[in-house]
Parts: sequence; structure tokens; C-alpha cells
Amino acid sequence: MRTDLNHLPIAKQRELDRVVEMLFQGFREATQEATGRRKSARILKVILFGSYARGDWVDAPFDANQFMSDYDILVIVNQKELTDGARYWEETEQRLFDAHQVEKVIRAPANFIVHTLQQVNDGLSHGRPLFTEIAKDGVILYQSDDRPLAKPKPKTPEQAYAMSKEYFEDLFPGAMWRFELAKISFAHNRFSDAAFDFHQTCEKLYKCVLATLTLYVPRSTNIVFLRSMSEGLDRRLFEAWPRGTHADRAMFQKLKDGYRKGKYSRHFDISVEELEWIIGRINVLGPIVHEVCSEHLAALKIRAETETNGSSGVL
Repeated sequence: MRTDLNHLPIAKQRELDRVVEMLFQGFREATQEATGRRKSARILKVILFGSYARGDWVDAPFDANQFMSDYDILVIVNQKELTDGARYWEETEQRLFDAHQVEKVIRAPANFIVHTLQQVNDGLSHGRPLFTEIAKDGVILYQSDDRPLAKPKPKTPEQAYAMSKEYFEDLFPGAMWRFELAKISFAHNRFSDAAFDFHQTCEKLYKCVLATLTLYVPRSTNIVFLRSMSEGLDRRLFEAWPRGTHADRAMFQKLKDGYRKGKYSRHFDISVEELEWIIGRINVLGPIVHEVCSEHLAALKIRAETETNGSSGVL
């Protein structure tokens, strides 16, 4: 696995240094009062993956409505409990969001996933494409543990198709059911309930894309993060949410707020017009997700059938 960023412009290298610094700052703050075995909490590795690791990133700084690649980062920790996003990483997630959207100190969004070394190696041994890609193209930004990642054991085309199909057939109908529940709440003027279920619809749709295409579902409810990861896999998904204006971006943030505030806060306020706008965008997102996943499944099926026919000697 590489350790240099020479393929990136100096400005990008500096931004990644800043991102790593914020990851460590957030981790220190989240664990500074730890007791018992948690006092030995450590980050073992920080690995860049995705387009910035491969070298095919897209940077569109002059048009907020154009696709822009994210910094995708894997943080490997030494204890399973430290992968709990809500408990240990929520503040860091917000800090990175603010650094990009508010303070403008990094020009590209930064997203991260957190796993133990065992979880990553399990993913590799089970042939999950995301971890295989990380092992193949990843760039180490930091490491205190030089143990290498396990060697990937790719799934057979037949196994990959079966697993992807199972994910799709579970998550896509589940997302559409949440959409129907949300519209029922909306029709009965239960706007907070509607906002919560619209959030759940989007969360499930993006997890459907990730699971179907990568056999991996992040332990996150953050739809900004899930959207970014999904759009990195297929740019058609970018068209679902306008973001050329502050008002557009604020609407998606309002949907994100619908998860916690819509469920727990009595003061969450969302209007009929805002909910109607969200319905319209989900009506765009759903068919794109279905198309992207269906195309992927069709390709996997052809590959699986080709391998089966080839191994059986059928011409």
C-alpha cells in the first residue's frame, strides 16, 4: 500500500493534512475522559481511498451544482467500541462539515468510516469490494501499527450476484415503504413524523446503492455522508438534489435534521412547501437508485451465468 501523495497537487496534500489533524483532535476530545481499557484507545491507521487515492477525482470549484469528489478516508482503531459513530465521532463529523461548508478551509468535502483492523480484514476475507479497493488503491496517511491488511479473497460472480440481489430486494422496498408512511403522515399534517420518514427513505435508498454495489453498509444515519459515498459510485445520483444555491443546500440540511429533531424535538419546524419539495426530489432519487442498482445486478448476473456456463463446458 502506498504512503505518498505525490500524485495530488500540493494544495490537496495540505488539505488532507488538515483533515487528519481534525480526525485526531476529535478522537482525543472524545476519549480524553476514558477509563479502564478505553484509556488505551488508539488510532492505528488513517487510509485515503476512492477517487483521490486512485487519481481520478473531480474538482468543480466554480460551480456549486457540479459534481465534486470527496476525500474518502478509512480510520482504523484498536477497539471495537471506538467504531461507535454517535459516541466517538459525531463532533468530528460536524467539524469536517463546517471546515468545508462554513469555514471554507478545505475545498472538498471529507467523509470517513471507522473500523477495527479485524473488521477490515474480515471484509477482505469475505471479498467485499469496498475493502478490496482500499487494499488495492489506498494511500496510508498515518499509521502507528505497520501490520499489513489481509489479502483480499474476491467473491465469485455467482456469490456477488446473490448477495447484491439480496441487499437490493430488502433495502429498496423498505425505502419505498418508508416513503409511503411519510406521505401518509404528511397528508395528516404530522409534519415532524413525515420529515423523519422522508429522512429514513433517503437513508435506505443510499444504503441500498452502497450495499448493492459494494456489499458494504456504513453504520451511519448521516445522509450527507451516505449521499456523498453513493454519488462517488455513480454520478447519476448527483442529479437528485440541486445544490447550486444556499437555499438548495439548506433544504437537504433540513431533511438531515429531520432524523433527530423531527423525532425528538418539539421545536422542529418544517413547512408544507418544504415537504413538497422533498417529495419531489425523492421522486427523482428513487428511480435513479432503482436504475443504478438494476444495471449493476444485470451485469453481475451475466458474469455469474458466463462463469457457470464456462465451468460446465456449455458453449
